[in-house]
Amino acid sequence: MLFGIAVIVIQKIKLPRTFKEWLPLLILGLTNIAIPFFLITWGQFSIDSSVASILDATVPLFTILAAHFILHDDKMTTQKVLGLLIGFAGVVILMIKDIDAGTSTLLGQLAVIVACMFYAASSIIARKTTEETPAILRSVGSLVSATIVMWIAAFTLEAPIKIPTLPITWLALAWLGILGSGLAFIMLYYLIHEIGPTRSTMVTYLFPLGGVTLGVTFLNEPLTWEIVAGALLIILSLVIANWKTK
Repeated sequence: MLFGIAVIVIQKIKLPRTFKEWLPLLILGLTNIAIPFFLITWGQFSIDSSVASILDATVPLFTILAAHFILHDDKMTTQKVLGLLIGFAGVVILMIKDIDAGTSTLLGQLAVIVACMFYAASSIIARKTTEETPAILRSVGSLVSATIVMWIAAFTLEAPIKIPTLPITWLALAWLGILGSGLAFIMLYYLIHEIGPTRSTMVTYLFPLGGVTLGVTFLNEPLTWEIVAGALLIILSLVIANWKTK
């Protein structure tokens, strides 16, 4: 959020002047950040991270279904459906070896699925209501409203708040804030308007792929056939879903 505000100040971007212009950004702060973050965090107290990764990969499946009926320019096609299903299969294969590594409960799974529905709805809301809003404002406006809600919730539900003391923790927070939230949300909202919600939300297929790739590269984790097969299917799904014939 602070990174985005700095960009707005430096570039002297004109802010919305009416509540009607701010309203979609406030809604996106709740539906695309605050509520899903809470649901996924709460859900992962009782389910495996691998199960959460697979459930998180349902975002584009929910998106393509909703977008088909709500948006006029992001309809369901054979090419998109095939790409989405292949990518989902890749995520399942990628994470299947870890599914039995811990406990899993129905409520935890349901919380993550509901979060995915919020993500899908948010991409469509952003496409329909923020067409004329600069990408940086789409990101910062939603982050500001989400921050306010989450701080209120934190001091209400988690009091007393414990402030991190390790420097590496603050470095990690800065890294996640600038790249994981600041730049990432700017690019996401840009892509939602450029290529549509369905293909934009396929980024969720890359999260588990990135995780296992980093594990193999930096943590000396074994390179298994599941990783290779899952990676190839995910890459193939992105190619199929984004392929454009002349």
